[in-house]
Amino acid sequence: MAFRSLNHLLLLIGLLSLSPPLTLPRKLSHNANFFREAPAFRNGQPCGSSANDTIHLAMTLDSNYLRGTMAAILSILHNSGCPENVFFHFLWLRFDQDIKANLKTTFPYLNFKLYRFDSSLVQGKISKSIRVALDEPLNYARIYLPDIIPRHVKRIIYLDSDLVVVDDIEKLWRVDLGDKVLAAPEYCEANFTQYFNDNFWNEPELQMIFQGKDPCYFNTGVMVLDVEKWREGGYLKKVEEWMVVQKQKKIYHLGSLPPFLLVFAGNIKPVHHSWNQHGLGGDNIEGRCRSLHPGAISLLHWSGKGKPWLRLDSGKPCVVDRLWAPYDLYRSSKHSFDY
Repeated sequence: MAFRSLNHLLLLIGLLSLSPPLTLPRKLSHNANFFREAPAFRNGQPCGSSANDTIHLAMTLDSNYLRGTMAAILSILHNSGCPENVFFHFLWLRFDQDIKANLKTTFPYLNFKLYRFDSSLVQGKISKSIRVALDEPLNYARIYLPDIIPRHVKRIIYLDSDLVVVDDIEKLWRVDLGDKVLAAPEYCEANFTQYFNDNFWNEPELQMIFQGKDPCYFNTGVMVLDVEKWREGGYLKKVEEWMVVQKQKKIYHLGSLPPFLLVFAGNIKPVHHSWNQHGLGGDNIEGRCRSLHPGAISLLHWSGKGKPWLRLDSGKPCVVDRLWAPYDLYRSSKHSFDY
């Protein structure tokens, strides 16, 4: 179930103190396994076994974020009523035997497939943003996801690597998209104008994209996509067209997020805010500690500069980082669930 508050979640985890674990090396050593093996999670309630019962999830794989990805996978399986029905689609830039080996030894029973994302697809289309990590080609892979995964996949959930799920992912999977292409938590109280600069707002022709809409901010780290509608509507081309405009006119500073907002803001299926308690990594400059948004908690997302594993390693974690630590499978971590 979704958790009601930060204190409630901390109490259920039973985490009383933290000692900082070590940092995963930026480059994995050959044949090295840096993670403990996760238990085999089995379906614990009546679960279907047909193709229609499969829950498709997509994430990226990168050595710099692998520790976060492992924690995310564990959290999804641990809190799922039908973990054997979850199928992971992983995108990476190149074949990496060490990453694949760590994935298989940590989750021997995981249902997954690996796909190479061709970085040449975004060559010449990426503009410099306010944080280097936002400029990585893999950060743009979500735009091409519907054209990479198999044609039989009709719906997919895209998740960032810096999050943990503390509710049954099937609840998000079953959201009614209606006639919409994309579903995500929507934040209409946020100042939408800040996601674009004066080059955009001073050009009436560009602003026409929002005519007749009530655009609101949403975070692209947690999205449910109707893959068929995406393909049929040519949304890849629509997003890419705004990337070209950005290269020419420099209308925003936040990587792959703004082109999604330009295409979809004001025309998505809103999902309950509990499914993206975002911003826990602080801002994109300093990554200062932040508190949770009021309300229920189904997913905790460390979007922003600060990542929980790095802050734990520094010995100066934020309070919310204690919620990530129990899912850390890194061998030096001493804080994990008693399975």
